[in-house]
Amino acid sequence: MLYYLFEYLENQYQIPGASLFGFLTFRAAFAIILSLLFSTIFGKRIIKFLQKKQVGETIRDLGLEGQKEKSGTPTMGGIIIIFATIVPVILIAKLDNIYIILLIITTLWMGVIGFVDDYIKKFKNDKNGLKGRFKIIGQVGLGIIVGLTLFFNSDVTIKEKFSTNKPYKNINILSSPSSQFYSETKSTKTTIPFFKENEFDYADLITWVNPDLESYAWIVFVLVSIFIITAVSNGANLTDGIDGLAAGSSAIIALTLGIFAWVSGNIIFSDYLNIMYIPRVEEITIFIAAFVGALIGFLWYNTFPAQIFMGDTGSLTIGGIIAVIAIAVRKEWLIPLLCGIFLVENLSVVLQVGYFKYTKRKYGTGRRIFKMSPLHHHFQKLGYHESKIVTRFWIVGILLAVLTIVTLKIR
Repeated sequence: MLYYLFEYLENQYQIPGASLFGFLTFRAAFAIILSLLFSTIFGKRIIKFLQKKQVGETIRDLGLEGQKEKSGTPTMGGIIIIFATIVPVILIAKLDNIYIILLIITTLWMGVIGFVDDYIKKFKNDKNGLKGRFKIIGQVGLGIIVGLTLFFNSDVTIKEKFSTNKPYKNINILSSPSSQFYSETKSTKTTIPFFKENEFDYADLITWVNPDLESYAWIVFVLVSIFIITAVSNGANLTDGIDGLAAGSSAIIALTLGIFAWVSGNIIFSDYLNIMYIPRVEEITIFIAAFVGALIGFLWYNTFPAQIFMGDTGSLTIGGIIAVIAIAVRKEWLIPLLCGIFLVENLSVVLQVGYFKYTKRKYGTGRRIFKMSPLHHHFQKLGYHESKIVTRFWIVGILLAVLTIVTLKIR
């Protein structure tokens, strides 16, 4: 809203300083400051409110050091993250931007699913919370909305760089003499790392059978969106197990995606880095700035010893946001690398359960690969303090983020 207000003031009255809101970098800096303030100032009040309502975490005895002391710590802290993200975005971002609209829907959609899950656990005395099938239905529903919107909305386009060995028909010559681009087009292309020709078209998955099937490419794109949103949101959910791990890891991932959003929406940098130019996607930078600020502000209260847990209200929302951003900036194939922490946490559970069932059928007694899953609990069982585990996971997350950015030039 402030963007439109200051745009009006600049156009009508030329008020000094009003033009600052036209700069993406200024608005991003303002968004992260606001979200930090909201999350730290109002976060304390939300914690006190949850304590008053006795929304405390019920801890199962898993034999982990310091586990019993966590019992009664307020949960549903994801409310802080959602609030501190949405408010600055509404104030500062361009609310008619389709990517911003989609991310606001994602935040509220996944926030409601997580909140219902936490509510059932705390107020209905059901430790299992929302049934798994309903969570999946919610994630699939969001995947359908995201996939259909990104495929059919007229504002979601790309501009492909003109090559001299292509015909000059319908070329839009831009001001930069070294950069010539075709006009905006709808496309199901995405970016793949480590290849010189680093673009892949989802339509190719079906057009090899028959070129006429290209009109059904939206089905493939929707299925991919569903898979990514489900996988990443569940990965973030599993990672939320010890103080500060999920919030810190997510902040690193989101910051990296912010870099991708900024360069992908900037014609000069996208040309220089030879990556896909996506008009209007740079506005996501504002959302990411607010999101990162909210996560860091939440960490103020979530680092060891945690004063609040994010609960499914936070973890499912975080995963959904990261997934949708990655799909929007067409970097979803980088998720296994960038979200490597989420991936290994997911895999540790899958491997543990699968191996246990296999050995139980074969030998009559189930065996385990890890002392406990997800992976962070394995290290706790080995005797590492959770602060050391979290810090080392953050370091690994930073390394993965750097490698992800480097893929822009490694082909």
